[in-house]
Amino acid sequence: MDNTRTTLPSRLTERNTLVSCSILRKEISFLVEKNGWPVDPVFLPSSLHTSFEKLQHCLESAIDRYPHGSLCVMYGTCHPLMDAILAKRGALRTPGQNCVSILLGETLFTEELTKGAFFLLEEWSHTWDEVTVPIFGRNPDLIRRIFREEHSSLLAVRTPCSACFEEEAAYVSECTSLPLKWLDVSLDTLENVLREIFERRWSL
Repeated sequence: MDNTRTTLPSRLTERNTLVSCSILRKEISFLVEKNGWPVDPVFLPSSLHTSFEKLQHCLESAIDRYPHGSLCVMYGTCHPLMDAILAKRGALRTPGQNCVSILLGETLFTEELTKGAFFLLEEWSHTWDEVTVPIFGRNPDLIRRIFREEHSSLLAVRTPCSACFEEEAAYVSECTSLPLKWLDVSLDTLENVLREIFERRWSL
């Protein structure tokens, strides 16, 4: 991983807030520290993507705590009203369908999605039962049928910030009956997306 620290123009001294899904907490925190960006990340639970109502409430509550002219949001289109919610508050959102596409880039994300991949990131592997049981119950046959209807493989995505989650990924593979594959990615695409959204914020 490139540990080169990028220097910001001297005028960019005011601190801004980044409200983000916690799924990439490690990666975002690392990049903010690495680049010396004057940004304070605020992370919301990744499980919120299962409920539009909860996601909207938590997102609005979080961004309403900060000056509207200082806000960036790292979310995909996880809510049908996402852009309207943020525009009302003057918050800038990173482009991208979801956090996986933001991490991988649209080209690689679309390629793997077309192949039938269900993407698994480290945090999801640790909270699998916490998220899926309230939705599907403890019905392994139902879970396997649903996932195999839509996907052909479980693609576990590792970044340079990931800890080992091989055991957890194997458990999810068993739960879904999807063969487990691994994809190692750099933080380059995510870093570029964050840099671009911060520079947009600072240029206003």
